[in-house]
Amino acid sequence: MQRYFLYFKYDGAAYRGWQVQPGERTVQGELQRALSILLRGDVPVVGAGRTDTGVHARMMVAHFDAAGGLDCRQTVYRLNRLLPRDIAADRMEAVPDDMHARFSATSRTYHYYVHTRRDPFLRAYSCEMFYNLDFDRMNQAAALLLEYDDFAAFCKSHTDVKTTLCRVTEARWVQDDDYRWHFVITANRFLRNMVRAVVGTLIDVGRGRTDVDGFRRIIEGRSRSGAGDSVPACALFLEKILY
Repeated sequence: MQRYFLYFKYDGAAYRGWQVQPGERTVQGELQRALSILLRGDVPVVGAGRTDTGVHARMMVAHFDAAGGLDCRQTVYRLNRLLPRDIAADRMEAVPDDMHARFSATSRTYHYYVHTRRDPFLRAYSCEMFYNLDFDRMNQAAALLLEYDDFAAFCKSHTDVKTTLCRVTEARWVQDDDYRWHFVITANRFLRNMVRAVVGTLIDVGRGRTDVDGFRRIIEGRSRSGAGDSVPACALFLEKILY
């Protein structure tokens, strides 16, 4: 058997997240279905992460094991003919048996998109903000994330995570034009709902509902109830994974 890495992208709007769930349409389920048809047998896949309901990926990686000697370019071409139109395989490569899509990844980068002016062409993939935001102050607060390694304050309550420790190496707001911005965050791992909770809390800073010192106290308080509301999933994209 040979291990393969598959690089692909998807629009998550129609899916109940990445992970297979009984009775639900998921990205993992669609990918396993298509691969099983193509390779004529059950083909479990392991993803680099578990995006939530409605979250998108411009780059996702999954591994699977199959007979050696597959033509990677031809397999990608044939796989795209079986996948739904909102999932697209980009490339595939043979990797050593000890490579793991999830555990071998060294970093993951997410982007969250916001716009501050009504725009009908952005509504599906960006979150409209109805108030003035101080992005300079939001960037001051975001920089604090690099000083800490425990992000329990931004972890969804009542989950079975073994640790809330993460190493954030980048966190900043980037201006795209006069009314569009996106938040960039890179870490070795992410907790469930973490990015959306971080963004929601930074929005509170930008609105003046809390200040930079208050953001620090939220991190150190390690309580989800102290942080801001989670922002909508439709504007969140998994952008990059490094190995």
